[in-house]
Amino acid sequence: MTDQTRESMDYDVVIVGAGPAGLSAAIRLKQLDADINVVVLEKGSEVGAHILSGALLDPIGLDKLIPDWKEKGAPITVPVKKDNFFMLGEGGKLRLPNFIMPPLMNNHGNYIVSMGNVCRWMAEMAEDMGVEIFPGMACSELVFGENGEVSGVVAGEFGKNADGTPSDAYEPGMVLNGKYVFLSEGVRGSLSKEVIAKYNLDADSDVAKFGLGMKEIWEIDPEKHREGTVTHTMGWPLGKNAGGGSFVYHLDNNQVYVGFVVHLNYKNPYMFPYMEFQRFKHHPMMAELLKGGKRVAYGARAITEGGWQSIPKTAFPGGALLGCSAGLVNVPRIKGNHNAMLSGKAAAEAAYAAIQDGRSGDTLEAYDADIRSGLIAKDLKRVRNVKPLWSRFGLMTSLVLGGADMWFANLTGINLLGTLKHGKSDADSTEEAARHKPIEYPKADGKLSFDRLTNVSFSMTNHEESQPAHLTLGDNGIPIKVNLPKYAEPAQRYCPAGVYEVVEEAGKDARFQINFQNCVHCKTCDIKDPSKNITWVTPQGGDGPNYPNM
Repeated sequence: MTDQTRESMDYDVVIVGAGPAGLSAAIRLKQLDADINVVVLEKGSEVGAHILSGALLDPIGLDKLIPDWKEKGAPITVPVKKDNFFMLGEGGKLRLPNFIMPPLMNNHGNYIVSMGNVCRWMAEMAEDMGVEIFPGMACSELVFGENGEVSGVVAGEFGKNADGTPSDAYEPGMVLNGKYVFLSEGVRGSLSKEVIAKYNLDADSDVAKFGLGMKEIWEIDPEKHREGTVTHTMGWPLGKNAGGGSFVYHLDNNQVYVGFVVHLNYKNPYMFPYMEFQRFKHHPMMAELLKGGKRVAYGARAITEGGWQSIPKTAFPGGALLGCSAGLVNVPRIKGNHNAMLSGKAAAEAAYAAIQDGRSGDTLEAYDADIRSGLIAKDLKRVRNVKPLWSRFGLMTSLVLGGADMWFANLTGINLLGTLKHGKSDADSTEEAARHKPIEYPKADGKLSFDRLTNVSFSMTNHEESQPAHLTLGDNGIPIKVNLPKYAEPAQRYCPAGVYEVVEEAGKDARFQINFQNCVHCKTCDIKDPSKNITWVTPQGGDGPNYPNM
C-alpha cells in the first residue's frame, strides 16, 4: 500500500502516544499558541487503556505544566503519609530507617495515583484547548521526507488477514504529516526503535537496560487499609537470582496497588518473573495484608532502567523522543512520570520556537540540550550508578556503595564513582541453561496467587484474532532449534501473559506457539529474547489491554 492511496492530513505537530509525555507536549503547545495544530494518536481503545505505572507521582512536572492542577480537579488526591523500606527474608522483615535514605528517596510530597486516570484528565484538558486526540489509532509506519527526515506517520490501518494481505474490510489508514513528530510511545516503542536505529541515536550512549513491572490492584479489608502508606521491599523472594523488589501503595477506597519489579539482566533462563511476583504475596507481611481481600486488576509493563548514561540522543531530523521512549526513569525512586511531563513540556517549547522561526523537519537541538542540562538531568545524574552497581555486585553491596554515591551527589552535585557502565544488554546477560538449575515454584493457590492466564483476564486484554500476529520472529526456527536446547526457551517464563509456549505432542516435533491474543504489550520479549529474534510491532488500533485505573 503506497502513501498515494492513503488520505493525508497536515498538522504542525503530530504526537504518537497519549501518555503523560505526549499529553504534556500537546497541552504546552496550546498554552504557547492556541492556533497551533496538534494531534495526538493513541493505540489504546481509549486514553489510559494502555497506561500502567506504580504510581507515586512527583508533582514537579505537573507543577511546571499546570500550576493550578488542584483547582482544576486533577485526580491526584492521596498524598503520601508514611514511607516504609523493608529488607525481606523468607519468613521475616527488617525495616530500614528512613534517615539513612538520601533525601531524594523521600516520598513525602508525592501522591499515590492512577496514571491512567491522570492521563484521562490531561486528555480532557488538552481537548478543551483544541488538541485533536484519536484513540484506537495505532501508528504502524513512519513517513519520511525528501531529505530523510521524519515527516509523519501512518495511523489507523485496519482489516489485514493473518497473512498480511488486505481483507474485504481493509482500511489503509491515513498519513498524518507534521512539521515535527513526537514519539511518546512508552518503553521500547516500535517507531522509537526504528528512529534510534536509523539515525544512530544511541551511538554515544550506554546500552539500554530494562526491568519488568507487574501490578495488581487489590480491594482489602478496611481495617487493614492505611490510606497514604507507601512500602517498598527488597530481598526475598528474588535473592541472588535477580535484582528487583516490590511496591505496596495504599490509595483510597480500601484499594492497594501491589507491584513487583524484576530487573531483566538476570542470568538464569529458568527464572520466572511472574511466579516470583506470585510467591512474594505469600510472605507473611503480604499474606496478612491481602487475606480476605480480592484482586480486581492485573497488568504488566517493561520499565526503562538504563538511566542517565543510557539516554540516546533525544532529537532527530523531524522529531523527538519523549518520556520512556527516551528512557527517563529514575530507577531507585521507581519514578518516571514527572520526567515524562518535563520532557513533553521541553519538546513543545523547542518545536514552538522552531515553527515561529519558520523551520520544520530539522533536529530540535534545543530539546536535547534541555534534557541534558535541566531538571531531568539533575534528577537522573544523582542516581546514575545505582543500577550498574546492583548489576555488578548484587543487592547488599549496591545498597552501601549506591547509597554513599547518592548521598555525596545529593550534597555536592558530584558522583563519587563517576559514571559506571552497564555492561551487557539484558538479552546478552542470559546464560545457557546448562549453567543453571531449574527453579521450583509453588503452585498458585487461587486466593493470594494466580496462574497467568487467569490474571490476564483481569487486564481485559483483547485482540482481533484474524489480524497478523504483532509478535514477529526474525527466524521461525530459532525458538526450537536454538533457544530450546541452549536456553530452555525462556520465552515460556519471561512473558508475564503466557504468550509463548513450546508445544510437545506424542510422535511430533516440538513447536513454538505464539498466543498473541494474550499480549499485554509489556515488550519484555523484544528485550529479553537471548537470540534477539522477537520483535514487537503494534497491532491494529484499540487492541490490547483495557486497564481501568492502573
